[in-house]
Amino acid sequence: MFTGLVQAIGRIAKITDQPPGRRFHVSTDIFQEGTRIGDSISLSGCCLTVIEVTAGELVFDAGEETLNRTTFKQLRTGDRVNLEHSLRVGDELGGHMVTGHIDTVGKMTRRVNQGDWSELTCEVPIEFQHQLANKGSIAMDGVSLTLVNVASCKFSVALIPHTLAVTTLGTLQRGDEVNIETDILAKYVERQLTTHPKNSR
Repeated sequence: MFTGLVQAIGRIAKITDQPPGRRFHVSTDIFQEGTRIGDSISLSGCCLTVIEVTAGELVFDAGEETLNRTTFKQLRTGDRVNLEHSLRVGDELGGHMVTGHIDTVGKMTRRVNQGDWSELTCEVPIEFQHQLANKGSIAMDGVSLTLVNVASCKFSVALIPHTLAVTTLGTLQRGDEVNIETDILAKYVERQLTTHPKNSR
């Protein structure tokens, strides 16, 4: 479980094919301190297990399902990724409950810069529209955000200068893809509404 508050930005140092998956070497400095093999780390929103810790690098394996459901198939050496340690009992939940299980990939369709602030509009597959609500929560590349406006399968988020500076969202441009995790509460509500016997008649 994560909170959606990015703690560091890493860079993809090396990618190795490990059929049917891939191995990602992520360069990072301070973030790796205290990190152990077996730890769960949010890598741009996706929960992955640390399989190796070396000087200045963390190493992760991503399986076929992860590659098919995330933006990781497009990752290249030098790309930046958001990093967050998993929550520990007693940690402050500053964002919202984020599982690290990516639901889909969204595409940014619009960016409006207003001084040091930005408003991004993204589009997701239509089957996820019922999990989006004005003022609800969403995680984009592992960043906890509040939905501003929702219209069908499109939504907008407002990014403050701090978020733009300390996450990879600051460099997003129209057409870029992002990992999307919808609010876990919205998923359970939708599941209840669609599977309850009274609603299936």
